[in-house]
Amino acid sequence: MVDQAEDLVKMMGDSRRNFEHKTRIITISSGKGGVGKTNIAVNMGIAFAQLGKKVVVMDADLGLANVNVCLGIIPKFNLYQLIKKQKTMQEIIVDTDYGIQIVAGASGFSKLANLTDKERSDFISELDVLSYADILIIDTGAGVSQNVLDFITAADEAIIVTTPEPTAITDAYGIIKIIATEMATQNMELKLVVNRVSSITEGRKVAERVINIAGQFLSVKVENLGMIYDDPIVGQAAKKQVPFLHLDPKSKAAISLKHIVSRLEGIDFKEGGGGVRKFVMKLVGAQ
Repeated sequence: MVDQAEDLVKMMGDSRRNFEHKTRIITISSGKGGVGKTNIAVNMGIAFAQLGKKVVVMDADLGLANVNVCLGIIPKFNLYQLIKKQKTMQEIIVDTDYGIQIVAGASGFSKLANLTDKERSDFISELDVLSYADILIIDTGAGVSQNVLDFITAADEAIIVTTPEPTAITDAYGIIKIIATEMATQNMELKLVVNRVSSITEGRKVAERVINIAGQFLSVKVENLGMIYDDPIVGQAAKKQVPFLHLDPKSKAAISLKHIVSRLEGIDFKEGGGGVRKFVMKLVGAQ
């Protein structure tokens, strides 16, 4: 299994080098399900798109694929048809109304975790079609299956999502441990996002706990990327099958997510202008 993972890393690495626009590949993973990983992947893609980036979000969770569900989309084709060579990557890419494109996964289909060498090579070759994208966000399955580890180690950056729940923290540490001990991480940047926090203090404490333990016992550096507030708008958006970034761009969750994307881009986050009143206040303050 490790040899297969190394092959995927090499082939995806070769594919990245062939990307004309130097596509940035980001995986979003978690130690356990139910922590909001897919919601973050979709809304992060939209936030990048709002910065002018060409974004593709690929649903690599083939057991419980739901990127399209978050967007209220029923795709005609998905990765199942790609792997079965019934469709090409170009044919299964779906445009959305939110400035991003998606590649849908296939619920209940785990074949991607056990590809033959030929299937693996063909699949990686198809990824070259996505070379036009500035950013490719891969929403992996939860847990530590070989499929998940393959995508994590092949990406430029891996974001691990957790919540303040003890089980989520334990599982987040677990996936970091497996990445550190079994896979080649020398060229990867591990980052942490704490979701559904009640306060900045809670988010900071959870992040520090995971980062300190990973550093002490695994000698792995994990960057605290930020936190996302526990916001009722997220649940409302899920029920409406629209991104929370679209439903309420000024909600706590949306602002938190925009801060995280700004940090990934290395830019200062600036919310929209405050009109004449804000301009006058700034002017008076400057004088």
